[in-house]
This record gives sequence, C-alpha cells and structure tokens, in this order.
Amino acid sequence: MQENQISTSPSGHPAAYSGGPTSRVLAKYMLDAFAWVAAIVLAQALRYDFALELISWSSLAVLCLVIIAAQFVAGWVFYLYRGRHAYGSFGEIVAVVWTVVSVSVVVGLPVLALGVLFSIPRSTVFLAVPIALVFMAGVRYVRRLIAENSVRYVHETEKTLVYGAGYLGTGLVKRMRTDPLSPFLAVGLIDDDARKRRLQVSGVSVVGTGEQISEAVEATGATILVVAISRIDSARLRRISDVAQGLGLQVKVLPPLNDVLRGRSRLRDLRDISIDDLIGREVVDTQIDSIAGYIKGRRVLVTGAGGSIGAELSRQIMRFRPAELIMLDRDETGLQGTQISISGHGLLDTKDVVLADIRDEEALQSIFEDRRPQVVFHAAALKHLPMLEQYPQEAWKTNVLGTVNVLRAAMSVGVDTFVNISTDKAANPTSVLGHSKRVAEKLTAWAADTTGERYVSVRFGNVLGSRGSMVPAFTALIEAGGPLTVTHPDATRFFMTIPEACQLVVQAGGIGRPAEVLILDMGEPVRILDVAKRMIEMSGKDIEIIFTGLRTGEKLHEVLVGTNEGGERPIHPKITHTQIDSMNPDNLDPVEWEARCLHHEFDTVGVFVQKGKGDSALDAPGG
Repeated sequence: MQENQISTSPSGHPAAYSGGPTSRVLAKYMLDAFAWVAAIVLAQALRYDFALELISWSSLAVLCLVIIAAQFVAGWVFYLYRGRHAYGSFGEIVAVVWTVVSVSVVVGLPVLALGVLFSIPRSTVFLAVPIALVFMAGVRYVRRLIAENSVRYVHETEKTLVYGAGYLGTGLVKRMRTDPLSPFLAVGLIDDDARKRRLQVSGVSVVGTGEQISEAVEATGATILVVAISRIDSARLRRISDVAQGLGLQVKVLPPLNDVLRGRSRLRDLRDISIDDLIGREVVDTQIDSIAGYIKGRRVLVTGAGGSIGAELSRQIMRFRPAELIMLDRDETGLQGTQISISGHGLLDTKDVVLADIRDEEALQSIFEDRRPQVVFHAAALKHLPMLEQYPQEAWKTNVLGTVNVLRAAMSVGVDTFVNISTDKAANPTSVLGHSKRVAEKLTAWAADTTGERYVSVRFGNVLGSRGSMVPAFTALIEAGGPLTVTHPDATRFFMTIPEACQLVVQAGGIGRPAEVLILDMGEPVRILDVAKRMIEMSGKDIEIIFTGLRTGEKLHEVLVGTNEGGERPIHPKITHTQIDSMNPDNLDPVEWEARCLHHEFDTVGVFVQKGKGDSALDAPGG
C-alpha cells in the first residue's frame, strides 16, 4: 500500500487545474493567441525562406491582432472558452479544430484575395493553420500529462491489475490514475489479445496474458485483480478466480456495462466477485428492444408484482413506456418495495398498485373490468416445492384456480397478450409444484385456443437471487455458521439471472404464438454441491456440508423440454418454442387432484378431470 497527500482545487481536481473559472479561460485564450502569433510569424518566415528582412512587420502585427480577436469569437461560439470541455479531453480538441478552421476561413479568404495589397503573402493564414493546431493541442496534452502525473491520492491505495484492455479496462485505468479519491492504483493491464501486448494507457502497460498473471503479480506487487470484461461467461470467470485465489489476489468485478455507460458507476462501485457471477453464464442477447413494441402506449397488468420476478418485470416494462402499469399483489410490503424502485416513493396511495389475491375471483374480475388491461403478465404463484408437497391444496388454490381466475378475467375484457410464467419443473413433472405449473400451462393454452389471441407460457429454471431461492438460502446458512444442507451430491439445476428471466418474459409476448410454451436455452446445468463448496470457500469459514437426500417429488436433474414435447427455434437461436395440449378449466376436479397428490400418482402428465367430463388426458403420452 501507499499513502500520499494531495493539493486540490475546490472542484476536486489536482493542483495543475487550480485557479478560478475566469483565470482558467483567460489562460487558455492567451495560450491560443500566442500559438496563432507564433504560427503566423513562422508561416511568413517559411514563405520567405527565413529572409526576415522581407517581412512587413506592421502588416503582420495587424493580421495577428485580427486573428487573435477572431479566435476568441470563434472559441466562444464553439464553447472552447465557456467551460464545457475538460482540459485536454477529446471534446476540447474537437472544439479547438473547429475554432481554428473557422478562423482560417474567416480571415484566410480575405487575405487570399487582398493580402498582396497589404504586403502579406496570400498563403500565410493557411500555412499557419497546422502549426497553430499543433501548438494548441500540444500545450493541452502536456498540461494534461502534468496534471495526471501529479495526482496524489487522499487514501491508501491498493496496487491493482486490470484484466481486460478494452473499453471498460482502459477507461477504468484512466479513472484510477486521475481520481485522487480512488482506493485503487492501476499498475498493470492483463489481456489475452496478443495484439495488445505493447498497449499503454495513462502510463500503465499490458504486462501479460491470463496465463501470465503470476508473473504480473511478481513484477508489480499487485494485491487486487479487477475483471473488466463485458459479458464474461462464468466458466472463464471461475478460471480467473481460481488462479487469483492461488496467488492471494482479491478479485473484483465491474457493474454491468449499461450502468457504466449511463454514468451510474464509480470506482467505489467495484465489488467483490459473487457466487452469482461464478455460476451464471454468458447472458443471451434476446434482442428485447426490437420486439417489445406491443407494450408501448398500452395498459399492462402484472400479477405477483411484489415478488422478485414481478418487481423486475415491472421495472423492465416501464422502459417501454406503457400507457399505464398496474402492479397487483396480495403482499403490501412487496408492492411498496416495487413502487419505491420504480417511482421513487412507497406511498401506496396511487392507482399503479393494487392489493388483491388471485384466489379471489370476484375481486379480480372487478379490477379487470375497472382497469381494462390490454397486456397481462402472470407472475403470481407459490413456488416452494417441499412446502407444496405438504400442502397440495394450496398449490391448487393459487397455481391452478388462481391462474383460472386471472385467465377468465383477462378473456372477459379482451386482453390480447397474456404471458404465464412457468418453471422447468413443469417438464416431466414429478412434484405437486411441477404439476400445478403444468396445469397452468395447459389452462393458458386453452385460453389461447378459445380466444385466438397470444396467450403463451414461459418456462425457465432457477432464478439467481430471487426471494427464497437457493443462493440466498445458502448465504443465510453460512452466515449462521452452518451446517450447509445439500440434498444430493450429484443434484444439478439450471440457473439464470432475474433480469434475463424477465427479458425472456417480455420477449415472449412479442414472439410467442398462441398456446406455445417458450423455453430459453440455459446452457449446461450446474451441480449444487459445487455451488455450496465455492460459497463456503468465498466466505472464508469452515462450514460443514450435510447431505439430506432428495425430498419427495424432487428430481436429481431438471429438464427444460418434456420427453414427448417437440421443439423448434423459428425466431431466436436460443429460444425454443413448443406446443402443449390445452385443458378446459370446467373439467378440473379438486378431489381427484388431492387424491393423486396424496399418493403421488404423477407418472403421467398431471391433468385432473372430473370423471365423465370430457376425455381424460391422464394416460396421454407426454401430455
């Protein structure tokens, strides 16, 4: 570590930038005026092959006065002397170029036409232009270098290697080297591109590739490694993390690129690597902006808006400027949190939040008739598998009958786009949760068949960081000192982030066809035991892992597409479309449901119909 003192101006810039606004503007202008005078004199000297006695010095003096006056006027017009640009920045150099070119045209053309009358060579101004530009840009560059090299950090700094010499990495290095408040001091760049091996940014050089991190640490004494690679996949991040850990390096990552580009990130926003980073995968670009036009200017209702998925879904929907967003949930505290994240307040006294339970058919129908949504996203559901195994009737009331209530209310007011959020447990279901969501998919298909409108379902695996999911549960167990419970050493699951899950949901409303189920390619499943071990390792604690055995209805390995479900990818290479049989809600039988849940007779497709009411699909292969 190192600690230095710093002298800064009131604005927080290094001493090289000190001085009030007026004095800084005057200093810039005087330097530019001197550059013009020097350039004009040198241009005439070159024109006369340095025979200075041939120069008309009085005419030259008048020309210099005219040019430096024109420089101030043009500089004011292009904001060169009005404090718009940071000193020595690309924006300021562009302004310098436009100012000099303007002056050369305004003054140079009259000189070209009439200069001979005043003993001024006609080419003088145009010969002076490149010389003046070099002087002006050179002075700014030198002053910027002096300012950057004179930075003294207020706090102790950690010697830092930056992995990635692209846009994010080089920008980060510049900020580290110029921000006196930075807790990090960049001492080297790491990049796997051999073409960048000689690259240098703000005095910081590329010191090796990912295979040479050990040598880079030895040469620089770095204690921190910042990964500055946009959309890095988890497998690569795991490899980097493992190497860094072996060298005693602390690994940090940047916020998402969108936050960086929107100016939401600062150096202090660098964060420690998380388990979400390590078990996620490369984010699939679902090209959501190109197909979400069906939301703009329309009334949109989200059920379950107080939950993790519903809240993020609501935030994403607001990006597409709906005429009205209606957020419905029975959890008033959850609704308040969502409202705060979207509106900046949690007053709960506005019409965008609606307190209701999807089990209440009459209340739901009244809300739909009053608000008349045109697009509905159905995220409300019970989702904990072992809990629903104990209380299967709760799954029936919420996941099955609640879905029926939402569908019928939507159909009654002419909703033309309905997206039901399902789960991978609905593919080849073996649990009460899986079967309840499978039935919800079939009910959604029935509504599509009945209305001819776009009523679709979206199926995905575990969502990282969602309320009550695996990672937060493991975190709580580790913080409590353990033990950490894992069902089976070979159990695997699919994972995706909350934002990506919601992007898929929004996109489904744009590309899904009536009665389809859309499934995102989630890559390779992740072994839960590996996640548990890595989280314990990252915590630095000695935590015991206990295997509890698979719970009733739980699978060793989840699947996304059922055994007899076909699949095609007609629109996006990472999104599978499959058709599912429909089921009329009039044929649902709660007694049959309870009986089969009790005996776990879920070896077929999980459709429960009243005897004598239509054809039973219980024995239909694949369902």
